[in-house]
Amino acid sequence: MSTQICHNPIRHQSMQILRLFYIIYIGLRFRLDELVTHHHKLKLFQYIISKLLFWRSQKHTRGECLRLALEALGPIFVKFGQMLSTRRDLIPLDIADELAKLQDQVPPFAFAQVEEVISEAFNQPITALFSQFDQIPIASASVAQVHFAHLPNEHPVAVKVLRPNIAQTIAKDLRLMDTIAWALQAISKEAKQLKPREIVAEFARHTQSELNLTLEAANCSLLKRNFTNHDQQPALIVPEVYWDWCRKEVMVMQRMHGTPINQRDVLIEKNINLSKLAHDGVAIFFTQVFRDGFFHADMHPGNIQVADNGQYIALDFGIMGTLNDNDKYYLARNFLAFFNQDYLDIAQAHIDAGWVPNDTKREELETAVRAICEPIFNKPLKDISFGRTLLSLFQMARRFGVIIQPQLIMLQKTLLNIEGLGRELDPNLDLWKSAQPFLTRWMSEQVGWRAVFKTLKKELPHIAQTAPQLPRLAHEFLSSSQSSQTTHTQMVETLIAVQKQHLVWQKRLMIAMILLITITTVLLARTVL
Repeated sequence: MSTQICHNPIRHQSMQILRLFYIIYIGLRFRLDELVTHHHKLKLFQYIISKLLFWRSQKHTRGECLRLALEALGPIFVKFGQMLSTRRDLIPLDIADELAKLQDQVPPFAFAQVEEVISEAFNQPITALFSQFDQIPIASASVAQVHFAHLPNEHPVAVKVLRPNIAQTIAKDLRLMDTIAWALQAISKEAKQLKPREIVAEFARHTQSELNLTLEAANCSLLKRNFTNHDQQPALIVPEVYWDWCRKEVMVMQRMHGTPINQRDVLIEKNINLSKLAHDGVAIFFTQVFRDGFFHADMHPGNIQVADNGQYIALDFGIMGTLNDNDKYYLARNFLAFFNQDYLDIAQAHIDAGWVPNDTKREELETAVRAICEPIFNKPLKDISFGRTLLSLFQMARRFGVIIQPQLIMLQKTLLNIEGLGRELDPNLDLWKSAQPFLTRWMSEQVGWRAVFKTLKKELPHIAQTAPQLPRLAHEFLSSSQSSQTTHTQMVETLIAVQKQHLVWQKRLMIAMILLITITTVLLARTVL
């Protein structure tokens, strides 16, 4: 079933109201009201709720309550919790630790359903496809779960299987999100400026890939190809896809062996250099973004592992981001301007890219950007409050009418994930200094002599093919130009002739009107006399 967002007036409205009531019910059931009613002004309100809902369980901590509520609300809310778990600078540590369990501890669905999904997808029993299949999943996520298995040739693989009816569930949540976005956009000019419906549509487009595992398999293959270099060890290990065993509901890939990146103590026991690992993660991220324009956009700890030799292992390729050349250029320009503390160029880049209105005063925007960026320049991650920085950026966006780019939403989300992982691995990591050499080299390849050489190299086969035809093409061009000139002259002469004819008819019409008026006047005079 498609996840396209649509509206069917009465039925859609009733479904969204029911879903909204369900969200409120889940929030009350798991005592989420306590997270917002602890303020002294709301003590009476909290007392009334506690008396009315006396039956609620008190055995769970606040972190457990939030995790259970998100699990009950479904995949979209689980993904929201996954993102929050990486932002330990924004939420309490006890809640972040509990939400981290959403990444690999979502309750699995029954093996009988797994067998049914696989058998229907291949029109064969599971025993005919695999020589061995583990009934207990190795990982269970919001959209699918993964089992270890062996192919008929005994090759070990990982099998990803979609949850039954997941497409319908996600479609309902996306429609609810679109309705909320529509309401915000209708009642608030500031919300309209943020393009909430476009953001929901962008999220829905990426979610579509997660609901079709053949698309995810294609994403995996492309990312692997981007990081495959036979001359040296790849910076990022990506599993191989076994296409003969892939369908829309099932994806079979190479079984990977690594340590989840959030298991810091285990990595230290294996003598993994965490500082180097953090720097490598930054390099891999910027390589995906600026070299390839194709990046993993769901890089929470559950999707990243580390091999025993210290290499990164990527998993789960359902959500990938893409950037065009213009996006990459202006992003790199902004990053480099920040590294050079050239805030005037940051302001000019926003104006050139059309991210702010054309009448924006560059010097005022420069001053605002400096006030935000200067306090965090040359500071390690442990000394930077990204929560406060983001708040300042949002305030600046509202002041200057910054147009939020929907295509950059996934990049912003991924950058937050990278920052969260870097903070865990090496709090002393300077994110900016780690990225500066890479971006400087990339920009020189785009606008320097390397860019000219790269363009010539790319166009050389076409030049070699068309060079022998240049004399003929030049002759045809000149001939066509002469023919066009002749045609143009003929058209002008025709127009002049038509115009002259119109003037003749206008003169005749005026004479006829004068005669008619004169005759009418004479007849009226005779009648009066």
